[in-house]
Amino acid sequence: MLEQYLDINPEVAAALAAGKPVVALESTIISHGMPYPQNVETALRVEQIIRDNGAIPATIAILKGRLKVGMTPDEIEYLGKAGLDVIKTSRRDIPFIVAKQVDGATTVASTMILAAMAGIKVFATGGIGGVHRGAEQTFDISADLQELANTNVAVVCAGAKSILDIGLTLEYLETQGVPVIGHQTDTLPAFYTRESDFGVDYRLDTPEQIADVLKAKWAMGLKGGVVVANPIPEAHQLDRAMIDEVILDALAQMDDQGISGKASTPFLLAKVAEKTKGSSLKANIELVFNNAKLAAEIAVEYVK
Repeated sequence: MLEQYLDINPEVAAALAAGKPVVALESTIISHGMPYPQNVETALRVEQIIRDNGAIPATIAILKGRLKVGMTPDEIEYLGKAGLDVIKTSRRDIPFIVAKQVDGATTVASTMILAAMAGIKVFATGGIGGVHRGAEQTFDISADLQELANTNVAVVCAGAKSILDIGLTLEYLETQGVPVIGHQTDTLPAFYTRESDFGVDYRLDTPEQIADVLKAKWAMGLKGGVVVANPIPEAHQLDRAMIDEVILDALAQMDDQGISGKASTPFLLAKVAEKTKGSSLKANIELVFNNAKLAAEIAVEYVK
């Protein structure tokens, strides 16, 4: 039944069939995360990092209504040029994008869904979505968290995006039974910075240890994903006080302009990039590279 909707890239399909390591990648970072041509250059570099560390990359998107698991360089170029014209696609949007045969860029949640359809267990991204600041009034909670509760994919990230309420995000994940692993860290990284005021559930220091946990969890039928929090490299982290100030200012502007829902994160990230004169974009790219490397290492250990 899935075959009528799903296109698995031949290289990815062959790797999965042979039991080789594969790492899923999202596409919202291409369409909404940065401008062309930097978005395409970054996406292709991330794929190369995964190859250099022994795994096969599978960038995921929806093109003309087809669920694509693994994209060609030409398809990544097409998506990068289309940019903001591509629909940011979460779980609820998938059937509409498919039925209308249009293009969709996958978020963390929808990338997890398509990865699971194909049988991919490890996914590298920048940061996960979560509980937005002020959610006690707005109920603005990312669909990423519910997907992590239900879908058997490990998400390697630089923690929760620092524009979020990190404490409430962790509380939500705990309620849903989603383990949060800190890779060589005791505290949850806050995207642009290596630390926050909040601890992780478990610290694990090697890809092998992380892969062992994933195998045990899913072999026992314990449904749901795992957050693998991987701090941004120290050389590329931003000043925490400066980032907090910039985010508070951006949140105030968002309220003034009445921006909410799926438009919130792109707006906030753009404002942060503007205020930091592009240093946040550089940090974003470096943390994605770092996550891709770790995800490939975990995927290699997982298939052993």
